[in-house]
Amino acid sequence: MTSPTSSPVVVPVESRADLRRFINLPWSIYRADPDWVPPLKRDVRTAFDTARHPFHLHSEVQPWLALRGGRVVGRICAIRNRNHERVHGEAVGFFGWFECIDDLQVAEGLFRAVRGWLRERGLTAMRGPTSFSTNETTGLLVEGDRGPPALLLAHNPPWYPALLEGCGLRKVKDLYAWHIVAGNWPEYLFRAERIVTHRYGIRIRTLEMSRFDEELALVRRLYNSAWRKNWGFVPLTDAEIDHMAAELKPIIDPNLVLFAETPAGEVIGLAVAFPDFNQVLHKLNGRLTPLAIMKLLVHKRRITRLRVLILGLLEKWRGKGIDALLYLALFRNASAAGMTEADMSWILEGNHRMNAAIERMGGRIYRTYRLYEAPL
Repeated sequence: MTSPTSSPVVVPVESRADLRRFINLPWSIYRADPDWVPPLKRDVRTAFDTARHPFHLHSEVQPWLALRGGRVVGRICAIRNRNHERVHGEAVGFFGWFECIDDLQVAEGLFRAVRGWLRERGLTAMRGPTSFSTNETTGLLVEGDRGPPALLLAHNPPWYPALLEGCGLRKVKDLYAWHIVAGNWPEYLFRAERIVTHRYGIRIRTLEMSRFDEELALVRRLYNSAWRKNWGFVPLTDAEIDHMAAELKPIIDPNLVLFAETPAGEVIGLAVAFPDFNQVLHKLNGRLTPLAIMKLLVHKRRITRLRVLILGLLEKWRGKGIDALLYLALFRNASAAGMTEADMSWILEGNHRMNAAIERMGGRIYRTYRLYEAPL
């Protein structure tokens, strides 16, 4: 960690030119990192477009740049999530989109700007990184295997944890990413499948693309209900889930979006997974040109990893073995599509039931992400 004598200047992002520099900075930070997967620049532009991204309908953000000698050396975004304040009743602000050279002075300048902006709005603590909420990319990678991140998971240089701790931030919660290899599933899964199917008559069905809007409304209802008691969880608004679905629809495999139903037709569980398109996206270098789309289609068949984003049940149906049906259906469908491994993440460190269930299936924690917090 270096600290040159010339202090950085931290300025708010106010123009299109500023935003372009904000978006382009990671290409400098990660130029020698073979594990970095460049984000699609159009998606980052959309995230900060107050007319297009639904987060701005209820909350407020302010991105910042750190400059030294006219060169961008860091960035960050201050985030006021009013829905979090409403749901949790705590005056916590957030930060995200953090990128920085290995320089404590630069990091201190960025966090000083965020602290001041959040204090002006009456908030008493700062937490992150999130972008913009825990429903999106969350946490700082603090330990684990090398290699590119799975779809929608964070990746960062190894010096970031020291920078955050040097700026007075401390761990508030760890998030686990689990890795599991296909095949050799434990017998108890199949036994549970037989018992649960016989006892409750539960069936697993796949997403019906012809009824996409209705299915999407069902996903939102299940997600907001099943996860509502999770630490830090904020329900998705209608506009947010519509936006997320529009972004992800091109890569949805309906065989990897599953619903658990009772004989009466009540939907009680949900699993949402995707082929890990990060195995392909790194070839696009952030630009979705016609040539890039051709590359995407060619390399799609080489995807070997499944990214499990969501798997859960309504509270009254938990502990009955029904999750085994969802796991097995996902694994079978993924294997049929040529995927031989799965990333199951992220899981809160305190979610002992889910962590134990994945470990029992032969999973291992292969990466740990961390949320930090500091008083204001």
